[in-house]
Amino acid sequence: MMNVVTSIAETRALCRSLRTAPGTTLGLVPTMGALHEGHLSLVRAAKRSCGHVAVSVFVNPTQFGPNEDLARYPRTLEADCALLQAEGVDLVFAPSAAAMYPTGGLSTFVDPGELGTRLDGRSRPGHFRGVATVVTKLFHIVQPDRAFFGQKDAAQVAVLRRMVTDLDLPVEVVVGPTVRDADGLALSSRNQFLTPGQRTEALRLSQALQCARRAIEGGVRDTGVVVEKMRGHLESPDLVIDYVEAVDADTLLPQQNVGESTLLAVAAWLGDVRLIDNLPVRDVLPVQAL
Repeated sequence: MMNVVTSIAETRALCRSLRTAPGTTLGLVPTMGALHEGHLSLVRAAKRSCGHVAVSVFVNPTQFGPNEDLARYPRTLEADCALLQAEGVDLVFAPSAAAMYPTGGLSTFVDPGELGTRLDGRSRPGHFRGVATVVTKLFHIVQPDRAFFGQKDAAQVAVLRRMVTDLDLPVEVVVGPTVRDADGLALSSRNQFLTPGQRTEALRLSQALQCARRAIEGGVRDTGVVVEKMRGHLESPDLVIDYVEAVDADTLLPQQNVGESTLLAVAAWLGDVRLIDNLPVRDVLPVQAL
């Protein structure tokens, strides 16, 4: 039976009980809800490698800026729980903001430093501080052996991996591949806000990455050339480019030449909807070809 819990104390107690058997592992899939196939792919990966699986559903206010979409971010807990029940999840932790931040805010944060100011962190100041802080809280509450995140949020993955290493947190970060619709659009809870016309324009992000893929497969190694090809594909009167970059996947710093660690990353606005996508070069060519 799946337990749906809102209390931190009860979640801690249930997670302890799930780990009573020797050798039992506990996986955590942190989410903000409005679940789609991308989230469920992480749940399935957790089920395959862990004895028990917990999923958190929490729209975290500390990772939203003052003019961002916190108020309208989709909240579909009942539907989410139905999906998770069907996947055989053991525990859903769905706290309120008051439960996670009982004093109305925080005076202590986990600050990812310079890394947190790159890519999405440059566009959304304070975003990754909020992410790192809430994920640290979730790790302390659930105490998972493994935590599962999606490749689509590549900058988030870099921040959290560094955080786990720097703070010696006893959690293995597992990254699942980006899940896409049949036409290539990366799945996102925010896709539901797109109009039909914007949905078509949104395909420019994945198409720009595929344009870069073809260039790299054709022998291009100058990231300046690759970035310009992506930028040219993204240019549209209806789309506002946030960033187009070729960076190191771990440091998020720009690279001059395509290599094994290169991450091709794009972000753009369609109206008031911000979308991101990326492509690790290691998924394009075998290492020996680079």
